[in-house]
Amino acid sequence: MAHAFVLLKIEPKKVTGTAEKLLDIQGVSDVFSISGKHDLLVMVKCDSVDRIEFVITDMILKTDGVVDSETLFAFRSYDKREGGKAIDVD
Repeated sequence: MAHAFVLLKIEPKKVTGTAEKLLDIQGVSDVFSISGKHDLLVMVKCDSVDRIEFVITDMILKTDGVVDSETLFAFRSYDKREGGKAIDVD
């Protein structure tokens, strides 16, 4: 499974409504309001990078209220439950 984290800047009066809309997108697993220069952190989990690309470009970035974005792809997860062993996130 492929994972991406999308940092979003949102129009100030639309943060809550945009977050709720993002949760309805298939592939979006979590949406967090965050501090700093971005307003929301969106976790995307899909079967492939191609699907993540579709979810981000054709769905997330077209959601009303989204002003700017930065996408981070996860290469590997280090799971505390696995004794800190690396787990591939393919």
